[in-house]
Amino acid sequence: MSDVAPGFELEPGWRLHPKVELRPEPFGALLYHFGTRKLSFLKNRTIVGIVQSLPDHPNIRAAIDAAGIDEASEPMYLRALETLVQSNMLVRSGQSAA
Repeated sequence: MSDVAPGFELEPGWRLHPKVELRPEPFGALLYHFGTRKLSFLKNRTIVGIVQSLPDHPNIRAAIDAAGIDEASEPMYLRALETLVQSNMLVRSGQSAA
């Protein structure tokens, strides 16, 4: 988790990379990045809901709070989202599609 600055969840405006497609599945969802050809699995529907709601919230922490995640479970979701940021599946809203 070293590539993402501490407190990344407080930074504003996250969304799926424009070249990423999310496909809901019974177990959660598949994310496919058409630029890098990476495939990621979201293994529960809660994280899928958080990812889908990111554009509706000012930052990652707000999206997690809106999903009703308790404080004890929050680190698990932050790690999952941080992994998606590191793999370029999630980008800041103003970030280019490069």
